[in-house]
Amino acid sequence: MDSLAGTEAQQRSTRCRHRDPPTRTRRTRFVCVSDTHNTTVKLPKGDVLIHAGDLTNQGSYSELSRAVAWLEKAPFEAKIVVAGNHDLTLDAPFYAVHGPHFHNQARQSPSDCLALLTSSPSITYLNHASTKITLTSPSGPRTSFSVFGSPYSPRNGLWAFSYDTPPQSQTTLTAADLPALWDDIPLDADVVVTHTPPRTHRDESRLRRAAGCEALRRALWRVRPRLAVCGHVHEARGAERVAWDLGCANTAFKEDGVAGWEDPGVGGKQSLVDLTAKGGRALENDGAVRGKVEDVSVKTEVVGLDVRGLGGDPASVRADSEALMGRLGRRETCVVNCAVMAKSWPHVGGKTVNKPIVVDLDLPVWEEEALYVTTNDDPSAE
Repeated sequence: MDSLAGTEAQQRSTRCRHRDPPTRTRRTRFVCVSDTHNTTVKLPKGDVLIHAGDLTNQGSYSELSRAVAWLEKAPFEAKIVVAGNHDLTLDAPFYAVHGPHFHNQARQSPSDCLALLTSSPSITYLNHASTKITLTSPSGPRTSFSVFGSPYSPRNGLWAFSYDTPPQSQTTLTAADLPALWDDIPLDADVVVTHTPPRTHRDESRLRRAAGCEALRRALWRVRPRLAVCGHVHEARGAERVAWDLGCANTAFKEDGVAGWEDPGVGGKQSLVDLTAKGGRALENDGAVRGKVEDVSVKTEVVGLDVRGLGGDPASVRADSEALMGRLGRRETCVVNCAVMAKSWPHVGGKTVNKPIVVDLDLPVWEEEALYVTTNDDPSAE
């Protein structure tokens, strides 16, 4: 009997080890700003601070040092920063060619300017790169998330971190027509921080046209992060929830709808976007990563068929399996343009500033998974 009982306990333990651990989530508060352009606004309390670029007007050492000092003093457990097109010296190749045009009286050192950010003990500076953030403070949510950050935006004049894009009026573009840089966003990204907005999402400029990037919009369809933070287009500040159409078998990169956001930040109130379950309407995104190898059926690709962005059955040869397999729980993304400067140059009527946008998001608690695995590795655990 004792031997049989021991065998049953071992079998239960084995089953536990092969079962995915239950996912517990906890509210994590993001405070989002962009396009501060040498302005230091009051930051509300939160767990994670995101700055989506254009910390300065021209990226001089003095400008950047003031911005970094402001960010370093802010009491956040994690601070994620990307550059923008105005942070000229942080794009060393650009500055080597065009620096004299902006700083003809006092040339700046790109390496010294960059070191202000990369050597900061509290800032995570992302230059078209990704990392995982784990919040470990005993007084914090103890959650984790993966983030990709990039400073690039479509070329519009002589500015840093720019790339060429087709005319924005063209909507029937093939992948070959579009820049490929956004293919670098990992499929497991929970948060994407870009200086540019995606096309048609928080990107309407003062010229009343969509100024965002279509290639980025398509990349977001494939990745479907929980949160996409941007800036660049000052007049488009705000937030919206984008529902992705994952059954679009004939129209690539299709969306299922957009839900707008009314800013509650009137008077002394915060500009809060509540995406948590307690908020009444949780974001439809479980952050699932790519499906396991054994889950993927052997497929014979159809020669000449471009399946990127096509929905339907993930196992079908006519679907974007890489973007869909095991990831159908990623159905919504909240896009936030958090530009602090409310108007673009020349600031007709004077400069005005927006409040930071606060985003509450349910994220997985990393300590629970470790506890679960440790407990169930013990054959005597019940």
